[in-house]
Amino acid sequence: MLPGVSNTRKPNPARRSERSRRAVLAAARELVSELGYAKVTIEAIAARAGVGKQTIYRWWPSKGAVIFDSFLALSEGGEGIRLPDTGDLEADLKTVMRATVAEFADPVFEAPLRALNTEIVGDPALAALYREKLAGPVDQAKKERLRSAQRAGQLAADADLDLVLEVLYAPLYQRWLHRSGPLTPEYADALVDITLRAFAP
Repeated sequence: MLPGVSNTRKPNPARRSERSRRAVLAAARELVSELGYAKVTIEAIAARAGVGKQTIYRWWPSKGAVIFDSFLALSEGGEGIRLPDTGDLEADLKTVMRATVAEFADPVFEAPLRALNTEIVGDPALAALYREKLAGPVDQAKKERLRSAQRAGQLAADADLDLVLEVLYAPLYQRWLHRSGPLTPEYADALVDITLRAFAP
């Protein structure tokens, strides 16, 4: 080593920022599960994450934006939101629905989502934000996969894609919401089979 030169590495600001961002998102999910959406504050998120309030406001404009990004972060790992497209619609939908069932049964995902849904029922502004930040982009990705299936002749060309998604997902959502039955891979497969029969070309 040269005289006077330290081998101590300088901190990486980008790495530190990413660590702080993930801590904020994790804190937001935890607090929504524990307190409910209405009682969560930016101050509480900052304290749980070990960052300053201004750090949060530098990245997010509001509490709602932080919390919705915290849900999106649960499924991070790709560029944008895309459903698998192997050319086999049945196989692709069963892959997606099995993953969705597993996610809804996972306490890490289920607890904060249930707390958020409780608030959405009585808060039109929050419901609108939910559609904009979460439901809307995800539904567009689903519809893009269904359009591909229509072009391939695997789904009725005149099918209402909103209705297709409702037939596919609404029973799952109701079963989850009311805790009325098990969320299993077999149940996921059955929903796909029923939907494809209903909208067969």
